[in-house]
Amino acid sequence: MLQTVKAALLELLLLALAASCAGAQSLKVQSVDGTTVTLTAADLRALPHRVLDVKDPHDGKPLKFDAIPLKAVLEKGGVTLGDSLRGKRVSQCLLVEAADGYSAVIALPEIEPEFTSGEVFLADGQDGKPLDARTGPLRTVLPGDKRAARWVRQVTALKIVAVQ
Repeated sequence: MLQTVKAALLELLLLALAASCAGAQSLKVQSVDGTTVTLTAADLRALPHRVLDVKDPHDGKPLKFDAIPLKAVLEKGGVTLGDSLRGKRVSQCLLVEAADGYSAVIALPEIEPEFTSGEVFLADGQDGKPLDARTGPLRTVLPGDKRAARWVRQVTALKIVAVQ
């Protein structure tokens, strides 16, 4: 019985430590030329947020995220979109990297509202609280995606890559 209690307390302590470390994590934004800007949690909190009411693509349950339009995150990291997104830049994409090694690609035109009616977000909270250690501190949310393969958990870096 004592061993079970000790194990449970240790697990709680580790989860709390992971959550506090996750909340303090920074985000690297890399331009196509390799220039990298590191955004702090404070930088991200200062960006305009929206509350997203979406359905979980896995099970259809309602989810409520506190999220930043991904365009705003990229621009804060030095990546311009808008009118500069033409010609060869239309073939560039965003590589989203996660702490566990998972990655996904989003075409830059999908992030620019002038190209599409779909939206792409970087969530830093759910139900009014920071994302849990399993999911956060950051995750991408693409409300228009039918599958959640690009809803990347534990996002650590956003890299612009050219596709030739």
